[in-house]
Amino acid sequence: MKEIPLTQSKIAIVDDDMFEELSKHKWYFEGRYAARISSLHLGKQKLIRMHRTICSTPDGMETDHINGDKLDNRRENLRICTRAENSRNKRKRAHNTSGYKGVYWYKRDKKWEAQIEIEGKNIHLGYFEDLLNAARAYDAAAIKLHGSFARTNFQEVNCAIRE
Repeated sequence: MKEIPLTQSKIAIVDDDMFEELSKHKWYFEGRYAARISSLHLGKQKLIRMHRTICSTPDGMETDHINGDKLDNRRENLRICTRAENSRNKRKRAHNTSGYKGVYWYKRDKKWEAQIEIEGKNIHLGYFEDLLNAARAYDAAAIKLHGSFARTNFQEVNCAIRE
């Protein structure tokens, strides 16, 4: 594993065998990814993301960072997938107040509600007195419905992200 420096004091990690080729370019921190600008003919430019370069991701497909760290560009952490597959392992929403993905306080009944999103639709998983039981219900549904793309609450708590 080698490190490629980016702008904003960020670092991307890559496999040793990719380091020399990738180091030929100036990479910068763009959003949450390592990227560079490629000059095309007639003064046009194109944004190139490092993870797509490493995987040779075809147009119409996406590259998923399995562990959620967008700067970990080792092949073992990348996989080509569809947009639907990639959306299955999103992190919990920024405005989440429960601390767990898919778990919300249901004010009327004063209970925790667990729900999961499938193909753009929310599926109700139940109401729970206990917050952890609601989080576990979400995790069980995520594993069943999302398979290898599931991002569970207890996986997310233990996942160390370099940012």
